[in-house]
Amino acid sequence: MATKLSGMPAFLTDKNNPAGYCVQGAIEFGMDSRRLIQRCTKPDAKEFKKIAVACAIGFSIMGFIGYTVKLVFIPINNIIVGGS
Repeated sequence: MATKLSGMPAFLTDKNNPAGYCVQGAIEFGMDSRRLIQRCTKPDAKEFKKIAVACAIGFSIMGFIGYTVKLVFIPINNIIVGGS
């Protein structure tokens, strides 16, 4: 990292300086992001299927809960409002 920053002015490499703090934060974020992308791998077919099934089950459960809540509150709302 020191070799990359040798061409930068001193105030941009000092974390006590506000501009240096922002620049150093951006540089560290870039390095961490690069490291993360290099470690990531594509899921194989088995792992992808497992994730897809888990998402489908989650969507189904949330849909069922939403449908049930709507089903319960329609009559309650009609009683409160006094629908004609």
